[in-house]
Amino acid sequence: MGVERSLAKATERLLNLQDTQGWWKDELETNVSIEAEDLFLREFLGIADPEVTRQTANWIRHNQRADGTWATFYQGPADLSVTVEAYWALRYAGDPVDADHMAKAAAYIRAEGGLERSRVFTRIWMALFDLWRWEDLPALPPEVIFLPKQVPLNIYDFACWARQTLVALTVVGAHRPVRSMGLSLDEIRTGAIPPERELAPPGSPARRFQRLDQVLHLYENRPQRRVREWALSRAEQWIIARQESDGCWGGIQPPWVYSLLALYVRGYSLHHPILAQGLAGFDAWTIVEDDMRRLECCQSPVWDTCLALLALADAGVDAEDPQMVAGARWLIDQEVQIVGDWAEQRPHLAPGGWAFEFENNYYPDLDDTAEVALALRRIRHPDAKQVQKALDRAVVWAQGMQCSDGGWAAFDADNCSPLVAELPFCDFGEVIDPPSADVTAHVVEMLAELDADAMGFPIDRNAMDRGVQWLSDEQEEDGSWYGRWGANYLYGTGAVVPALISAGVPADDNRVVRACRWLESVQNQDGGWGEDMRSYVDDNWRGRGESTPSQTAWALLALIAAGRASEEAAQRGVAWLVEHQRDDGDWDEPWYTGTGFSGDFYIRYHLYRLVFPLMALGRWVQATTGEG
Repeated sequence: MGVERSLAKATERLLNLQDTQGWWKDELETNVSIEAEDLFLREFLGIADPEVTRQTANWIRHNQRADGTWATFYQGPADLSVTVEAYWALRYAGDPVDADHMAKAAAYIRAEGGLERSRVFTRIWMALFDLWRWEDLPALPPEVIFLPKQVPLNIYDFACWARQTLVALTVVGAHRPVRSMGLSLDEIRTGAIPPERELAPPGSPARRFQRLDQVLHLYENRPQRRVREWALSRAEQWIIARQESDGCWGGIQPPWVYSLLALYVRGYSLHHPILAQGLAGFDAWTIVEDDMRRLECCQSPVWDTCLALLALADAGVDAEDPQMVAGARWLIDQEVQIVGDWAEQRPHLAPGGWAFEFENNYYPDLDDTAEVALALRRIRHPDAKQVQKALDRAVVWAQGMQCSDGGWAAFDADNCSPLVAELPFCDFGEVIDPPSADVTAHVVEMLAELDADAMGFPIDRNAMDRGVQWLSDEQEEDGSWYGRWGANYLYGTGAVVPALISAGVPADDNRVVRACRWLESVQNQDGGWGEDMRSYVDDNWRGRGESTPSQTAWALLALIAAGRASEEAAQRGVAWLVEHQRDDGDWDEPWYTGTGFSGDFYIRYHLYRLVFPLMALGRWVQATTGEG
């Protein structure tokens, strides 16, 4: 099949993509609401630039489909809120209402109920420009900052990404600022009732929260002045304390944008160092190509680097290779050693681990921590003691972040309150951070592999065993596992099976056998695997979709770990990867296989199409030749 040649080409390609500082990073692509909201932000702050607007509008038009709509992922169904924001951005850029592409978009919006049926976040942006009434949005009083963590609906009941966004929006909503954009959107209004205003069933949690929202609106009309100003000042300081050194907040776009808005309406000028640094930080996230401008919603250098190092190690690159050592050195320098928001649940736990981005010290995550540890153990760093100490800290922190049920979440421990999702405000994305199979699997694999090294790492085997039991309990009836941060059951299953094997579960164990049977049952006729993002909302798409390099690799990683590298399914999968490889060693993958919020927000990791196939091919060669 020419696997060795394919492996060599992919290895060379990945090595050539390394930055001179030792890291790897490729683009994270998402939907055009990111670009639309960037234009709205710039207009609101008075820093709009005609050339920026023109190039951004070019990108938005480029992503419009033939039916006039926009989606949240490649070849996905039309999304109303994204289409509303894209249409509005093009109106702002000067596209006439009667242009064919605009008329098609407007017709779709009206057919879906109009802008009134868009998500709350879209209508918050409209309120900033007098296109929606602040009074008609769900109430978000800044006094929530005072709620202690023992009280339901305190800010730490929300996941870190939602928490940072929520605090900033309470400030913006309290000020209710309005700017004129000089246009109306009457042509896409229908008079429909917004979703959160539809009466929930009597006695349901949603109905009770609707009543709470009515009470909060009464308070919003006449807030206690001193308490309100105290709350706003407290929220302001909370926001300022969490700005990262590169100007961002949380390493992701939503809290970054809303934090800038919050501080601006609090009276900070654009020349203030906090706002100036925050605005300048967007430059590193901006991509201009072919007269089109787009932004990344996040950046993933730590994640990309540890995955690249793992893939190269699997491909046979020497542990002392200078590029491998350079990558390890950069990762060591990125270790988080300050206390972040996670300490609200684990106040006596010492810091450790790694974050996803260049700068995100308040929010290291268990996923990156586990994969970085797995990568570092594969490289002979010249300062072995330094690596040992970093991994010791990572192990202690990761074990301390285990949830009470035995699983691991991404950023927080026991962040599982079901109440917050019932709030009228929470109609977009996931707002809590419960344990997930993929993160739990990666942590279990880390603990098992480090324990096997016999290097004296402070491994708590009870923690690992509880993680294995959690994974066993979470296995789906068909044998797969749900993937929280990647699409979807292929990602979850591709993570869990290698973890179980590393933890000592035999390949003939029923859990592993059922998982492999499921993978074989959903393999495509062409030999690859693929799963459409619609599997998050429709079980008919579970394990179904056009074959992709990254998802084919995930399936292969599970089959290889289970000792099935020589069986037909694995051989066909490897053949698919070899056949579809480009001449430069890379693969094409326009599909989105990364998940932000299931059902709402998806990500195309541009490096996934290379690192995971390289990983799978390398492990397949080791398994079938006895090398490694």
